[in-house]
Amino acid sequence: MSKLFEDLKEGLEEVVAYEKGKKKLRTRKIKVPEPPSQYTAKDIKKIRNKAHYSQSVFADVLNVSIKTVQAWESGYRIPSHVAMRLLEIVDKGYYPPQISSY
Repeated sequence: MSKLFEDLKEGLEEVVAYEKGKKKLRTRKIKVPEPPSQYTAKDIKKIRNKAHYSQSVFADVLNVSIKTVQAWESGYRIPSHVAMRLLEIVDKGYYPPQISSY
């Protein structure tokens, strides 16, 4: 039999054993982070300046275009939740404030 079939069979046998009370499953508690902070155009510019990044470097760090950074800082566009999380990481200093290759 194939490895996939064996894995599925084993998994189903564990489910049946659990349902019959013959097996206790391991559980883990994980902490789900709070939603990212919401940053205004002014906040985004402050974060970039605090990190001593040009718009170009900031765009590279966040893997976005310079036009995107400019749109955020002008208030024309609002960053996505993923981008907000990245901004939060830079804002809280979890990302190195200087990149030596620039």
